[in-house]
Amino acid sequence: MIRVTRRYHFPAAHVLRHPSFSDAENERVYGKCANPAGHGHNYGVEVTVAGPVDEGSGRVVDPDALDAIVSRRVIARFSHRLLNEDAAFARLVPTAENLARVVHDELLAPISRLGAARLARVRVLETRKNSFAYGDPE
Repeated sequence: MIRVTRRYHFPAAHVLRHPSFSDAENERVYGKCANPAGHGHNYGVEVTVAGPVDEGSGRVVDPDALDAIVSRRVIARFSHRLLNEDAAFARLVPTAENLARVVHDELLAPISRLGAARLARVRVLETRKNSFAYGDPE
């Protein structure tokens, strides 16, 4: 089995606040990220698929097909948006951890329809210091 990782980028904003927390509790838990005005990131997203190499093409997955899925299901949905306003975050605080899970869940079915490849992992890079992975361990 071979693992293939493609990288994507999009800018988006979020406010880290839990609706049942007081202002003081939100500030304690999320620090400056709890600012109601929000803040933005230039997110990186790595999508890793795993599977056998196709004998005909010599590839695990068609990169153009994968790019089209990610563009339609992730980039178009989240780029230049306030994540808090997306339906996926109606009951979730839009942390990078939750963003990784949401992106993974959004890509799981469409990638499975590409052939023998399966979605192995989604990694969200929020800052130079922070990245968050959801899916198979390395």
